[in-house]
Amino acid sequence: MLSRAASVILRKSSTSRAPQSLLKLNSAPIGSRFYSLEEHPSAKSAWEKSCYFEMDFTISENATVYEAVQKFAAYDIGCLVTMDASGKISGVISERDYISKIALLGRLSKDTLVKEISTKSANLLTASPQDSVDQCMEKMLSKGIRHLPLLDDDGNVIGMLSVSGYSLPICFC
Repeated sequence: MLSRAASVILRKSSTSRAPQSLLKLNSAPIGSRFYSLEEHPSAKSAWEKSCYFEMDFTISENATVYEAVQKFAAYDIGCLVTMDASGKISGVISERDYISKIALLGRLSKDTLVKEISTKSANLLTASPQDSVDQCMEKMLSKGIRHLPLLDDDGNVIGMLSVSGYSLPICFC
């Protein structure tokens, strides 16, 4: 289940993974424009064309999960970067976190803080502006994740990459 906000449509088997040589690049619509991965070789240029560009995709780790869900719905996105009191990245919270750690356990989103269910920064994979889109896709595929925070050289959050704005079907032969 991929978030509509993401930038790459990805099909993969739950039991196997295709080697890089089997990846085929296609075009996918973003707004009214079609583009391919080849047009955006770096993580930064891909992010600039994504739904996360020019959007506040962050939330305080002390906010409630309900506030995060409201933001998911308002922006039609599936992941937010969580920030600590000093403005540094503390993790990410996704729709999957809500489903598996709130809804399925019968917890109340209005009574639970984001920091209680988010993936912490020590366990995060991130991207840098210099990473290629291929490197970012490999990171996401290798860990079965759909979002990568984009950090500058000082570790500051500058963007978010998602697996749903490019079309990247994987062919299993």
